Amino acid sequence: MKQFRHLIKPYAIWAAVMIVIPIILIALYAFTEEGNSVLTFAFTFENFKKFAEATYVNVILKSFRLGILTTLICLGLGYPLAFIISRFEEKTQNTLILMVTIPMWINLLLRTYAWMNILADNGIINQILGSLGLGQLSMMYTDFSVIIGLICNFMPFMIIPIHTSLSKMDKSLIEAAYDLGADPVQTFWKVTWPLSIPGVLNGIMMVFLLSVSTFVIPKLLGGGQYMLIGNLIESQFISVGDWNFGSAISLILMVIILISMGLMKKIDKQEDKE
Repeated sequence: MKQFRHLIKPYAIWAAVMIVIPIILIALYAFTEEGNSVLTFAFTFENFKKFAEATYVNVILKSFRLGILTTLICLGLGYPLAFIISRFEEKTQNTLILMVTIPMWINLLLRTYAWMNILADNGIINQILGSLGLGQLSMMYTDFSVIIGLICNFMPFMIIPIHTSLSKMDKSLIEAAYDLGADPVQTFWKVTWPLSIPGVLNGIMMVFLLSVSTFVIPKLLGGGQYMLIGNLIESQFISVGDWNFGSAISLILMVIILISMGLMKKIDKQEDKE
């Protein structure tokens, strides 16, 4: 292993420049007063106290509500699809997974603009409803349009890890369950589901974290006044110019993400022990 240690140095340098240094700067800005240089180290907790105001608490609660709802829908739709794909032959599975990942090749912004054209008052859906004499629906700038955008953009992050767990599962365990008299439902809950838990947890973690922290989808599909925690951070850095408060929010979100990842890993370890 010693002969390969020099290969780690480029990655270590890249990680230090692109990850460690920005995190340190965010932490310094979060604990300094507005207008002061981060080099003065005038530490304060005012930026974090400001986040406790009702307006900002409502933002994070709404972000978590939409994130949880998006994650549950993605799990409910993504698991059956991943399960069906895993039942095919390996060559067919590769083709189907490719079809799942192809939309991810298109820029997120373009995919979101496409949904704007679909859900708009004069969009494709309302044109079809109008031609059928069913009237029009107002879908844009609502929770519905934001959730639709989140689901369609982040669904692959749920399907792929679940499919990976299911495809690596030892099929002889399923045959053994049938031989022991288990029906398909019992086999699923006693064998398939427990073995797919690692993929489910990874999918839940990725979809939830992406849903909570994104800002492009809520901004475009929810309108300019639609505020989630990602939009709040963006506005503090870009529009308001309050980098200190924006850094504090980013740090809080970072801690929440780390706690969520820790809980998921703990649940995963408990499943492995069982």
